[in-house]
Amino acid sequence: MTAIPTHSLNDPGAWRSVARRAVAEPLPKGLDALWLGASGVIKRARSRQGGYLREAAIVKLRIDEFAGMDSETLRTAADDLRANFRLHRESAEDIRRGIALASVAAQRTLGLTPHAEQIAAAIALDAGACVEMATGEGKTLVGALASTLAGWRGEGCHVITTNDYLARRDAESLAPMHRLLGLRTASIQGESGSEDRRAAYACDITFCTSKEAAADALRDRIIARPWRTLADALIERALGHTDQPIGSQLITRGQACAIVDEADAVLIDEAVTPLILSAPAHNEDQEIALGQAAQIAKSLSEREDYIVDRRFNDLRFTPRGLVRIDRAAEKLPGVGAGSRRQRELIDQALRVREFFREGEQYVIDDGKVVIVDESTGRLMPDRTWRQGLHQAIEASEGLEPTPVKDTLARISFQRYFRGYRRLSGMTGTAREVKNELWSVYGLPVVTIPSHKPCLRVDRPPSMSATTDERFESIIEATSVRRQTGQPVLIGTRTVEASERVGNLLKASGIEHQILNAVRGELEAEIIARAGQRDAVTVATNMAGRGTDIALGEGVDDLGGLCVIVAEPHQSARLDRQLMGRAGRQGDPGESLRFQSLEDDLFKRQAPGAFRRMGGALASFAPAGRLLTRFAQRRAMHHARAQRMGVTRQDEWLEDSLGFAGPE
Repeated sequence: MTAIPTHSLNDPGAWRSVARRAVAEPLPKGLDALWLGASGVIKRARSRQGGYLREAAIVKLRIDEFAGMDSETLRTAADDLRANFRLHRESAEDIRRGIALASVAAQRTLGLTPHAEQIAAAIALDAGACVEMATGEGKTLVGALASTLAGWRGEGCHVITTNDYLARRDAESLAPMHRLLGLRTASIQGESGSEDRRAAYACDITFCTSKEAAADALRDRIIARPWRTLADALIERALGHTDQPIGSQLITRGQACAIVDEADAVLIDEAVTPLILSAPAHNEDQEIALGQAAQIAKSLSEREDYIVDRRFNDLRFTPRGLVRIDRAAEKLPGVGAGSRRQRELIDQALRVREFFREGEQYVIDDGKVVIVDESTGRLMPDRTWRQGLHQAIEASEGLEPTPVKDTLARISFQRYFRGYRRLSGMTGTAREVKNELWSVYGLPVVTIPSHKPCLRVDRPPSMSATTDERFESIIEATSVRRQTGQPVLIGTRTVEASERVGNLLKASGIEHQILNAVRGELEAEIIARAGQRDAVTVATNMAGRGTDIALGEGVDDLGGLCVIVAEPHQSARLDRQLMGRAGRQGDPGESLRFQSLEDDLFKRQAPGAFRRMGGALASFAPAGRLLTRFAQRRAMHHARAQRMGVTRQDEWLEDSLGFAGPE
């Protein structure tokens, strides 16, 4: 990170960032947790869509009042209204007028006219809810309306997106609207330097990803660790113990407000792994030991030496295996000395061999192991696995190991987002995780109806006995639609599967485009063309989230876009997200789902007897649906247990080791 120049101690914004350091209370337990759950039922009952839609109807009347204003008069009205928000004295009528002003500004600068459902969603966001809106309903404009009110409050609003491209795109495209309303906007990219980041956070509205925002907040915690409160910093300065302008070294200015786009992906799916800041700690003995452990692991046999539990991604050694690894591990040097550490290294090497596959959890790019985000399919070149796992994968692939890293600080995404004083979100799929969104983040889920009825036809899932048969069925279904010119989007779970589908399409003479972690440079452009006549697009889970798929001329008459879910995901939400790419804004559309008894979901989550029953009734559609629902529900419970484990560990570290220091 580049050096941060010091600034004047008289900068109130810098000191305010010390005063506003986030406080995330521990999750309640026992009776407190039961009370929280009960209050959630009441809160959700009050947050009905009907109330927000009635408010939207009133806002529509206010829009008519402002529509005749010239730009200068509109700007003056926005400045007057902003004063109330800055003092936190805004009334319900002020919120209505604020949304109306923002709507008129959107019409004049962006050419977009918010409909009643978008206005209702913006009001719900400002009230601190997680809004569920169907794909294609215009969540970007909804966020623009809500962030206007948050920006007027003068404490900074973070609009959290899923990738740097969307952060930059939204900041640039919405800037004219926000500028007319007296607001400054900026975006943060992965390559942004310290000065650029500080300037971006100083704006009224900052567009960024969750990883960038959390990492900047964690760096600030390290800098300000000796000054746990504003009072500590001021006393230290007054006593002459320091002449460092600590406040001006901080990059962020606290966690006042966040609006999270694709909230289920950011707050749920990405919350399995904590954010860790680390520094290289070269250890030659450990690197040698990891390589030797990988060789020992290759000599062991499943069942004879170890037993694998696919459901929980776990394994255990047999008595014979323990004897073999103890004999082989005597050769491990330095860090591998000691039977316990020897077994840990070999256990880790085995887990790499059994549970990590190139094209699924990682890819090899320019001789380096690059993590693939399993929930989005995107590459994460700036992240590494910890505790030697990354180096163990490099050893298994025969690559030069990167230095092992020491942990400087860590925080779970649950704890980070609970630190915002005002938090809201929007997504197309929230109802499956509504209880977790409430219990962890205090977010009630509000479902907003579609502006136009959904015309998408969802076909029953097709069950095959083997993976090969499933792929054959996918190619056949694609070929049938290709003959009529109907565009097809095939969504796969992994990079490996997308490449396999691409090879099968090529062998069948079907022209296509592939979008995955390895070929993601033209993501928005590829997805934008996916609705054109004759288009066949293969994509991993990312599927261009945040980019609309507009139907080409005459595609309506062909049935609209056909989305094929090539394999069931661990979460039903991901299936729904993919299916939601078709039938947007009243367009026609079609979705097909294919699955086989050899799929990863069933291997992990469906007991043998249940899978055999599904095999016997594979041609009976209700049996396949029942099996899928059962397996996905088990996967969902397991994933939630993992996320809660991360949160509890984070709280334990906070209390016991003081990584981030008490606030």
